[in-house]
Amino acid sequence: MDPAPYIDIYCERAAAGFWAEPVNALTNLAFIIAALVAWPTAWRRPERGLLELTVIALVAVIGVGSFLFHTLATPFSAALDVIPIWLFFFLYILLLFVRVAGEKTFDIIGYMIGTIMGFALLVYLVGLASRGGEAPLNGSLQYAPALVAMAIASVVAVWRDHPVWRYFAGATAIFIMSLTFRSLDQSTCMATAGLGTHFLWHILNATVLGILLQGAVRELPPKN
Repeated sequence: MDPAPYIDIYCERAAAGFWAEPVNALTNLAFIIAALVAWPTAWRRPERGLLELTVIALVAVIGVGSFLFHTLATPFSAALDVIPIWLFFFLYILLLFVRVAGEKTFDIIGYMIGTIMGFALLVYLVGLASRGGEAPLNGSLQYAPALVAMAIASVVAVWRDHPVWRYFAGATAIFIMSLTFRSLDQSTCMATAGLGTHFLWHILNATVLGILLQGAVRELPPKN
């Protein structure tokens, strides 16, 4: 009987098996740490909201989903890896719009429609760039919409002289480094003795999400 198929797209995995990517698997603890650091600030204040707590919890879920993917390496675990990331992306944007627009429902709806349209356009352009071969940049191009959104948020926050710009700008800069290490994973495989650089994507990306959470809970509190 043939062995069960598994997904092999990272340098560290050289064979099938639950513990074939130990470093890639264990570095997902960084996401759980980022969520645990942000949770007390949001939980202890009386005006805490379900959306904010959900966004924080999703960062921990991202860590769990990524851990499952780097251990099980199946299509189902791949979905568990990707879906929480994009849920976080959209819910974090929704959280920002709610905190900025307050109870102005139509403003929030308008912002979200504009965001979804822009996201759809970027996904379409990424799809065009990925046709006819392997995904560019080791698949990192799929995160271009998130990078663009973070850069735009940074510019808008600076333009409005809002103190949250420091969090957005810092997160954007680290995200660029994070994407760089994700993209170099396979090409650095020999130089890193089979380890690769994907684990640095986990650590730096968890740092990015942690900074974004801190920006939300500290500089964008719920409106009274």
